[in-house]
Amino acid sequence: MKVLIFIALLIASVYSAEVVAVGDKFKDSSKCQACHNHLVEDWQHSWHARSYEKNDEYFRASVEYVSKKSHKSLNAVKVECATCHNPRIAVTSTSKAYEIDAVLGLDKNSKVNKAVNDVSISEGINCVVCHNIDQIHNNFDASKRGMDRVSWLKSGVMSGPFSDATSPYHKTQQRDFMDKDPNQLCFVCHANDHTVKGDTFTNMQAEYKNDDQKCVTCHMGEKKELYAATLRIDHGKPKKRAIRDHGFSGAHTASMWKNALHVSAKKDGNDLLITLKNDLPHNLPSGFGSREILVDVAYTSANKVVSQDSTSLTRHYQNKYKRATIAHTAETSSSDESVPAKGEKTLRVKLDKNANGAVISVSYRLVNDEVRDLLQLKEPIWSQKMAISKVSVAF
Repeated sequence: MKVLIFIALLIASVYSAEVVAVGDKFKDSSKCQACHNHLVEDWQHSWHARSYEKNDEYFRASVEYVSKKSHKSLNAVKVECATCHNPRIAVTSTSKAYEIDAVLGLDKNSKVNKAVNDVSISEGINCVVCHNIDQIHNNFDASKRGMDRVSWLKSGVMSGPFSDATSPYHKTQQRDFMDKDPNQLCFVCHANDHTVKGDTFTNMQAEYKNDDQKCVTCHMGEKKELYAATLRIDHGKPKKRAIRDHGFSGAHTASMWKNALHVSAKKDGNDLLITLKNDLPHNLPSGFGSREILVDVAYTSANKVVSQDSTSLTRHYQNKYKRATIAHTAETSSSDESVPAKGEKTLRVKLDKNANGAVISVSYRLVNDEVRDLLQLKEPIWSQKMAISKVSVAF
């Protein structure tokens, strides 16, 4: 019996996140700015810097919605989401006892309440989240993500891509996932997501089609000869390094969508065939469950628009009562309408018999109408159409 208890405790210690405290000297990005100012400035404009729920309307509304629909306390949902959104949070789980306290309003001074409101996590995915990782445990079950998939170095020890990096302010250790194999670092969080029941509704790592193509090539840009730090360690001068931008451009960045899909169209009988070709190594759209590709067709005659048609490539989610919901609280969903990685999708739409041509405009939105209404999102970015491509065809 004692052996079984020991094994159970051992398994729990291996597969549960370990909280590693971060010293005050390294908790926020301002401490890094003295030596890495330009990298910190890049990061400040990124969505990594906004991954804390108070800084992102979509995330905040989603957390509140999940709490309401799952009958979990708001803080319990915040802790679950912190696995990726705030991996350095001081707690990793909540208990039934805490849930009772939360219902009764007795949790104000609890460790959980203090942890989710601690200023130390207000920067979201900041410098110390990535650069203090020691190991990424790719042997763990795919459901283990974020803080549950990594182990940390001691506070004050930073991991990076350079074996010869030195600093009087912190120790530095080289790690391959910072340069040679960065995809595994991205997939610590950008891999899969699941409903409150544990059903996976997106799996970006599984859909990825090219292990040789690095995520950072697109999302951090090509390497440039710059200074990683201003320390004068190269014969009295800062050492030039081949480094990448730290703005982490992605789905929220309109310029990233330009020509992300190749669009072609042709007449086929009474229909118009529109082909969307995706050369990227992941699906479009990918990631969070309510993103959307819009295909708008303006039928023309004598260079005038005579009618319009629109197709939405997105997923719709339903709860157990068959009512619309968001991905995290879903029981069922419609089929995946994304354009597959390194693949294509062809749409068939009815021609307007009075038209002799068409203009096809393809764009992207971060949130479809259904979920935007459910969450009552107000900020313009959630309804903004980001242009991908436009083509014309004559009949």
